[in-house]
Amino acid sequence: MSMYHFTENRRFEKIDFRENELLVGCYEECQFLNCNFNNVDLSGLTFVSCTFDGCDASLVKLKNTSLQEVKFVNCKLLGVQFSECRKFLLDLDFENCMIKLSNFCGMKLKNRHFKNCNMQEADFSEADLTSVFFENCDLLQSTFFHTNLEKANFTSAFNYSVNPENNRLRKAKFSIPGVIGLMDTYGIEIV
Repeated sequence: MSMYHFTENRRFEKIDFRENELLVGCYEECQFLNCNFNNVDLSGLTFVSCTFDGCDASLVKLKNTSLQEVKFVNCKLLGVQFSECRKFLLDLDFENCMIKLSNFCGMKLKNRHFKNCNMQEADFSEADLTSVFFENCDLLQSTFFHTNLEKANFTSAFNYSVNPENNRLRKAKFSIPGVIGLMDTYGIEIV
């Protein structure tokens, strides 16, 4: 039977977690700086008030992982299945991250902030993105299907395509020329 460890206020720097496994348990107010989590299994772990800065967490496994007040800064998060995280107390923010091909299907991400992120081909199907702010984010080929985008802010986002017929857009904010992404589905040429 494995032990459950509690780690608090610790700084992990330049650690390759493909070779040094994190102990099963809870990590509170920890910093992970320039660490490698590429394809690492973090399933079942709990992170509270933690920051991941400059980390490569591409294809990291997050099945039933708890992410509470977790901030990702300057991270590479390619193909991450965030939808497999534990939903209870989920609280994430992203800044200057590459989040291409990641999955946020069915997640409740109200009031979240994505700042300066490359989110190409991310999947937000059936997610609740009420009041989410996509600040200067590239949403090329990202999927919004039956997504709640009420009060979402797309004013500085770009390359998005959102079908008004199968997404909730009440009071969502768009700017010109980005608003053209609402017309893609109609095959209209705007000149």
